[in-house]
Amino acid sequence: MSGDTGEALARTTAPVRGTAVAFIFVTILLDTLALGVVVPILPKLIESFVDNDTAAAARIFGVFGTAWALMQFVFSPVLGALSDRFGRRPVVLLSNFGLAADYVLMALAPSLAWLFVGRVISGITSASVSTAYAYIADLTPPDRRAPVFGKIGAAFGAGFVLGPALGGLLGDIDPRLPFWVSAALSFANALYGLLILPESLPVERRTSFRWKSANPVGALRLLRSHPVLAGLSVTNFIVQVAHVVLPSTFVLYATYRYGWNAMTVGLTLAMVGICTMVVQGLGIGPIVRSLGERRALFLGLTCGVIGFMIFGTAPTGPLSWLGLPFMALWGLSGASTQALMTRLVAGDQQGKLQGATSSVQSVAQLVGPFLFTLTFSYFISARAPLQLPGAPFMLASVLLVVSLLIAMRTLVAAKTKMPGTSPGT
Repeated sequence: MSGDTGEALARTTAPVRGTAVAFIFVTILLDTLALGVVVPILPKLIESFVDNDTAAAARIFGVFGTAWALMQFVFSPVLGALSDRFGRRPVVLLSNFGLAADYVLMALAPSLAWLFVGRVISGITSASVSTAYAYIADLTPPDRRAPVFGKIGAAFGAGFVLGPALGGLLGDIDPRLPFWVSAALSFANALYGLLILPESLPVERRTSFRWKSANPVGALRLLRSHPVLAGLSVTNFIVQVAHVVLPSTFVLYATYRYGWNAMTVGLTLAMVGICTMVVQGLGIGPIVRSLGERRALFLGLTCGVIGFMIFGTAPTGPLSWLGLPFMALWGLSGASTQALMTRLVAGDQQGKLQGATSSVQSVAQLVGPFLFTLTFSYFISARAPLQLPGAPFMLASVLLVVSLLIAMRTLVAAKTKMPGTSPGT
């Protein structure tokens, strides 16, 4: 997109952009809040179906998580392509209504089979997040996308911090109450959007729907269509794998190494979320304006390397907290990567791009848990050549080093000029 086109877009969308971006922020906040509310109670609900057999419940919960991520992988590009064909508004709204109905289904589920169906539907409807990002790309000039993506990232952080806390409180009242609350939040958000959300993709900028490009394999072809896009996609995949170390092993690690109780672990994770929200919501805009998207990406990855290494090597719990600000600044990399990638595809392909990106993230969510839990299990076992409980975080740090090198080779060593940017951007 040229500078003139970007300026024209800014002028024509300014009256609606603020309201629309606010809605997308609320949509993602409520979606992640609804997902987070269920997190602390779903394992217990599964356990109630298997006579309180914790080991069996853990295996089933793992199957549920894999199915959810698989649905994200399959349906993110489908919903993205549908939004390129029919517009963003109907896809976002139908997904919100579908998510509300799904939570009602799970609240009423009389068996594990029904609960599993609910999680499958949840994975499909939650794939609309890719369409929400495409909506932002439609309305925001390229040079302003990174700060807006950062604010959307803050919504994710807020939802995942507040959701589990709210779910724990509601679950103590009734195990199914969190599902009813999640349904109400999703339904209220869908009604809100039905009343105020404008369409962001004009009819003349829409493209035909083709199954060839809407399936995950076809969607990945788009990521290979430009060398910079391909390099950034690989970078993003490695970053997403590294991120999985936190939800998959942090609780086990902190309990094993530092002897923390559930409250200390929860407060630490809450602090990670709060620090991330501050950086995403308030810091990304000024930092990207000062450094440009490329340098902000490099800075974010470097901070992630340092943060994970502190988490993995700190001998005491309080010393591990020194890694919190670095982990928060790591968030610079995600918004910068998103902004850079959106420059490389046309307006009628933003949905396909975000769908393909979400599919890549889903693969990372499938790979990451096995990688880090097996690493943790091995390095605290008698078979390990040395006892190294922080090995998963050290591995995550190494992965971010690899992603940083790939990003630098893609954006600096290749000396590729991004469309619509200055050389320093």
